[in-house]
Amino acid sequence: MPIQRLLEHTVFGPSDIEAMTGAYDAALTALGLVDRSDPVTEIVAKKIIAIAQTGERDPVRLSKLAIEQLGIPVVISPPLDGT
Repeated sequence: MPIQRLLEHTVFGPSDIEAMTGAYDAALTALGLVDRSDPVTEIVAKKIIAIAQTGERDPVRLSKLAIEQLGIPVVISPPLDGT
């Protein structure tokens, strides 16, 4: 997992790392990225870390901001039952 490797030598505390890991997982899910060896996953991880360095710790906001700042369009499919 790229984010764990990138966080190994940082000064973030355990709760910060947990927030960033949650944001990373949420962002990859939202982007439909399943293959953790995809180079895009490392770009997402680096963006989340950069945003966290500004003081943001909320996983939802970290994920949302990373996706927005990367300019990656997210397509949300409608539910299968048509609702």
